Amino acid sequence: MELRVIESDENELSIEVAGEGHTFMNVLKGALLETEGVTTATYDVNPEQSGGQTEPILTIRTGGTDPLDALEDGAGRVSDMTAAFRTAFESAA
Repeated sequence: MELRVIESDENELSIEVAGEGHTFMNVLKGALLETEGVTTATYDVNPEQSGGQTEPILTIRTGGTDPLDALEDGAGRVSDMTAAFRTAFESAA
């Protein structure tokens, strides 16, 4: 996975998340919306016909929390959910 910062300031972060689609981006967005201090988390994927952007752009807005810290917390939540799912799946088999 490649990340490229598009815009960053004290309350907003926009990054391009290369190689990911709606499945991962929806999970990450959901985890971010549950993260303390995050006021908005969204992503956009434009088809090639609308200017060439094909990679998702994730935007996080916060109310006083460092958006990079919020991204780290949200990504950690995704990792925890994945581990819990894996454990449940393996115990069901």
